[in-house]
Order: sequence, then C-alpha cells, then structure tokens
Amino acid sequence: MRWTHVSTGIDPCWVLMTECGSWYHQPDARLWRCAPPPETAFQYHRGLPAYRPTALVECPTLATELGVGRVFVKDESSRLGLGSFKVLGASWAVARLLAARTVANASLTVDVLRQAAAEDPFELVTATEGNHGRALAYVGRLLGLPVRVFAPDRVPAAAVAAIAATGAEVSTVAEPYDRVVDRAADYAAFRGRELVQDTAWPGYERVPGWIVAGYQTLLGEIDGQLRVHGEPGPDLVAAPVGVGSLAQAVVTHYRAAQPPGPAVLAVEPTTAAGLMASLRRGTPQSVPTTHTTMTGLNCGRLSSAAWPVLAAGLDAATAVDDQAAQAAVEDLASLGISSGPSGAASLAGVRAALSGTGHERRREELGLTSASTVVLLNTEGATNR
Repeated sequence: MRWTHVSTGIDPCWVLMTECGSWYHQPDARLWRCAPPPETAFQYHRGLPAYRPTALVECPTLATELGVGRVFVKDESSRLGLGSFKVLGASWAVARLLAARTVANASLTVDVLRQAAAEDPFELVTATEGNHGRALAYVGRLLGLPVRVFAPDRVPAAAVAAIAATGAEVSTVAEPYDRVVDRAADYAAFRGRELVQDTAWPGYERVPGWIVAGYQTLLGEIDGQLRVHGEPGPDLVAAPVGVGSLAQAVVTHYRAAQPPGPAVLAVEPTTAAGLMASLRRGTPQSVPTTHTTMTGLNCGRLSSAAWPVLAAGLDAATAVDDQAAQAAVEDLASLGISSGPSGAASLAGVRAALSGTGHERRREELGLTSASTVVLLNTEGATNR
C-alpha cells in the first residue's frame, strides 16, 4: 500500500493505492458551486403510467457496520417495472426531442407526445449495456416510436431478450461498449435517426444533457423522503459510475445548493476505472475494459459533459472488484433489497472507504461522524444487468 501525491490541474489530491483498488479525494469539492439544473422533469415523470417514487429504505444494520448514524438505500429496482433508474433520463430526453420537433409550446404530457409521435414518427437509436436500452425501448413503446438498440455481445442474453420483449430491434456487436456507442452514433447519423445516448462527446451534448436533467427526479424524491424521516439532507451520497452521467446529476444537484452540502463518492469497477484514471491525470482518459459482473458500469470512456463537473465537484472516488460487489448484492438481498452488482457497487464502495487500512483518514476526508446520514444509490434490480 502507498500514498501518492497527484496534481489534477484543479486541486492537489492524494490517491491511496491498495491491492483491492484505489482512493481519490479532492479536499475543496464541497466548496465548488454550479448553476442549478435548467429544468425539471418531475412534473412529466409524475404523468407516466404507474409512476410512483421508488423506496428509500433505512438499513440500521448497515449504519452499525459502517459506524454512522443512519444509512438509507434509494432502491431503483422497482422503477416503473423496469428495474433501473435509466428510464428517468431516457423518457425526458425523448419528450424534449419531440417537443423540439413538433410541440415546443405545448404541455409535455404522454397524450400530447403520443399525438406528436404519430404525426412525425422517427426511429430512436442507442447503445446499451442493458438498462438504458430497455428504458428507451419502454419509452418508444409508450409513445409509439420505433427503437433500435446496439449492445455488446457480452451483455447477458436475458438482458437482450428483455429489451427485445419491450419492442426494440436489438443488434449485438462483438466489440466493447465504447465502440458500440460509436457504432450506434454512426448508424443514426448515416440514416438520419435520433440518437438517444446517455453519454456526451464534443458535438453531442444536448440529448445527454436532457438525460442528466431527467435523473434529477430521483434526487428530488430523496430530498422529500429524507424530510419525512426527519433528516434535512444526507452527509454522504454514493453513486455507481459508468460513463458518469448519474454522478454528474448527483454533484449538480447538491452543488447548486448552499455549501457545504454532502460529500459525493463515486464507485466504479477496478477493471473499468476510467474516472479514477482521469482524476489521476487531471484530464479525461479512455481505458481498456475487461469482463466484470458490474456490466452496467463497464465503460472505459467518460461522458465529456460529466468530466468537468466531477473534476471540480466530486469529493472522492474508489474502485471495487466483482467479489466486493457480489458480497454487497447478497447483503442487500438479506435486507430485502433487490440489487445487481452495478447497483450494489455503491455499498461496496462505501465499505471500501470506511474500512481497512487508512479508513480513519478517509472517514475524516468525507466528513463522516457517528451521527452522519449516508445515502446509497441502488441503481438496478437483481435481474437487470
């Protein structure tokens, strides 16, 4: 184990290298401020069929284990029957696409958008590791728009079948996720289709921005649910990271408020730690990826829109292996919470931060005490990987 000083080009930080992963901390992240999200999708989401806030589950046994006051798990396994938070972003992005094409001055409701889609049908295209593709397929079926999904051939067959069963045309590609994104973008550009991708790159920022705005509904739900529990807000929020769009939404949500706000911890697989590599270098890095059971996080390239937000406003990042993620899956299941390895990564990451050699320092860096409130984002259910 060793501590290594790293200059990120923003603020100095320390990276703790261990056998099982790594640790990054940026001391002044909670002082960084950004503009609030320019819009809210909450009103639109409330009009979706069967919408209801997903549960915020308190887990006293985890609080005892982690040495904090309270632990809550935001459980996305029941989101609209799709088992993932992804539909919040996909649905809002498609609503905004339709509004931009046909109904800019109309109220965005499902009925209005269905009529607009009938008058001007167009194909939606995306690449996915599973959950985003299924979410977009659901939105297409809801509004009457065709959907084409590209997926790496390593995506489990059950996930591909779930996307197809929701009505999309699915093409599997024998390439890593980042190359499959390129394939989907090329297909959409060549055929004049609408790409709905949950990652940004130079020249493609508008739709990913809408997707990130859609994720604000999840965070707004947490705010209200914590108040019901008598908590003004969290002290730490842990989010799994693939391309970084969800973590971008989390940082934006809390850094738009008055300081200090909670610490935000990003968690990614050791085999796809693109964020960690980028933080170490102080510039976006693309890393090769290999197999991981955290399929939804198996991304080697960050969203270009997420990077500046995370580089400035993210408190800490860590990487965990498949064994740690699986242990978290099993422990959440014992508490009645359905989770896949990608969703359980948040628990695995907090455990890595708050235990083992150096945990006292990491706890201090996160500002945690025995009275702190921790929120873990469980982004997927057990069968959605």
